[in-house]
Amino acid sequence: MEPARGDFNALIRLVTRIGAPLIRRLPFADRVGRRSARAKATALWHTACIELCHGLGAELAAGRNPAEALSRVVAWVRFPEPSAAQALDTAARNGGDVPAILRAVAPEEGGEGLRRLAACWQLSSRVGAGLSALIDRVETGLRAAQAHRQDTAAQLAGPRATACLLAALPLLGLLLATGMGMNPIGFLFGGPMGFGCLLVGLSLNACGLWWTNHLVARAERA
Repeated sequence: MEPARGDFNALIRLVTRIGAPLIRRLPFADRVGRRSARAKATALWHTACIELCHGLGAELAAGRNPAEALSRVVAWVRFPEPSAAQALDTAARNGGDVPAILRAVAPEEGGEGLRRLAACWQLSSRVGAGLSALIDRVETGLRAAQAHRQDTAAQLAGPRATACLLAALPLLGLLLATGMGMNPIGFLFGGPMGFGCLLVGLSLNACGLWWTNHLVARAERA
């Protein structure tokens, strides 16, 4: 049993000291990390747009003019970029071009609400349309889109968990083989055939994770 215990300890050390740093350095891991950061920022922008529309609607319903309402609301809306709130507050206080600022601060991903709000603001100032009613419609659309995204994320939680489980199965197999007294580490690193099997296995596992993440990302964008 001592050789098996030694192989088991060697496997644990291999995973903790070598495996994790290698995975973090893989190109697909870096892309996944950047995509996750972008997704979090996009979600924060979606929430900020909904808060902005809701606050503007309430302030306008209370009888305040659009510029004053915008200046009051941007003071408490949680924008991912504080500079966006500063730019909007400056435009509102100094009589600046609010639609242009809204479009300028709107990010490519997550800024749809700001661009819609800019169109409503511009339409209201040009033809005299009721800004409060327009903003209410924008807020309704943004909340519906938010609910759809949350529903999609809930439905994709299962496939994501399954992909992670399948990716961990090879490691579980190594642990089981080591616990049964075999020497998988010695085989994988003991010759060209074992090393080739290791490379092929890691490559297939990485491709599987990448493909699953790609499918999930496409489903989220749909």
